[in-house]
Amino acid sequence: MFSEIKKNLGFGCMRFPLKGFMIDYKKCSEMLDYFLENGFNYFDTAHGYHLGKSEIAVRKCLVKRHPRESYVLTNKLTDTYFKKESDIKPFFEKQLKICGVDYFDFYLMHAQNAELFEKYKKCRAYEQAFELKEQGKIKHVGISFHDTAEVLDKILTEYPQIEVVQIQLNYLDYDSSSVQGGKCYEVCRKHNKPIIVMEPVKGGTLANLPDKAKDILQSLNGGSPASYAIRYAAGFDGVIMTLSGMSNMEQVKDNLSYMKDFKKLNEKEMCAIEQVKQVFKSMDLIDCTACRYCVEGCPSKILIPDLFACLNQKSIQKWNAKFYYKSVYTKKNGKASSCIKCGKCEKICPQHLPIRELLKKVSKEFD
Repeated sequence: MFSEIKKNLGFGCMRFPLKGFMIDYKKCSEMLDYFLENGFNYFDTAHGYHLGKSEIAVRKCLVKRHPRESYVLTNKLTDTYFKKESDIKPFFEKQLKICGVDYFDFYLMHAQNAELFEKYKKCRAYEQAFELKEQGKIKHVGISFHDTAEVLDKILTEYPQIEVVQIQLNYLDYDSSSVQGGKCYEVCRKHNKPIIVMEPVKGGTLANLPDKAKDILQSLNGGSPASYAIRYAAGFDGVIMTLSGMSNMEQVKDNLSYMKDFKKLNEKEMCAIEQVKQVFKSMDLIDCTACRYCVEGCPSKILIPDLFACLNQKSIQKWNAKFYYKSVYTKKNGKASSCIKCGKCEKICPQHLPIRELLKKVSKEFD
């Protein structure tokens, strides 16, 4: 299935290397070139990634520099960019133009949950995507999903034409009561849908482990922490693609080193993963993946993921969190105490975090 896909590792385009606040096109091009040269060809973007700059980077660093048949490009229909049915196709055409392509290989209904699904149905978003597929402007229609397994089952039952499902699956979220990674995986299998995995390293959390957890994986004598997380996710039956949002060449080279000749985790490695999970369960950490969906619409301009990272790092590594909180992340942006409790962040959070309450916790620590 999906013969155009060459390997099972995809390049997530939401964490490109930066030069200041802008994407570093030179480094980005080098990373994408290396990825392609090593036989990998799947790229995943969305209009809101990098605050609207990801699609531009895809055009400049990938599309303009490589033949169209050499890569597979996925884009998404995000709810913040349409209000009514007539908005959807013009927005889609705008995405094609920005990316510089005539079609998308995969087009996903973005971040589906119970509330958004009703909006997409009302605006005939799915039907319009299927029409665009008939016109040859989309090869495959799918969804990315952030809600309960029950909601996913409802969507796949109502729209059996959906060809692929992108879910969050990693060893910390598999048994999570909020993310329900394992339960959502089982729903995909029930409906016989190929699976694309997002957040296999949980926004970097499983790449930058607490010392105790890091020691457990180092005892295996080989492999970075990220390698075990990505191989864990890629090893499930039905998973055709595992995405990694790579930010530098070192990450690209590391990922390709074990995904070129992919092997599932063995029994010893799985036991180590279970031990790492127990380490995390013993710590009081915020389950933020730094997707940054919450940042763009915050009226108080709070860099929510960065403030959560400060609190987590203070717990994990006794890192100089207070300096970064006061001198970097809140110097020109809102403090945790600046929150006006509007709730916009919680509505868009894929992890369903109680952000307003968590910001109180951050404020108590740092303000």
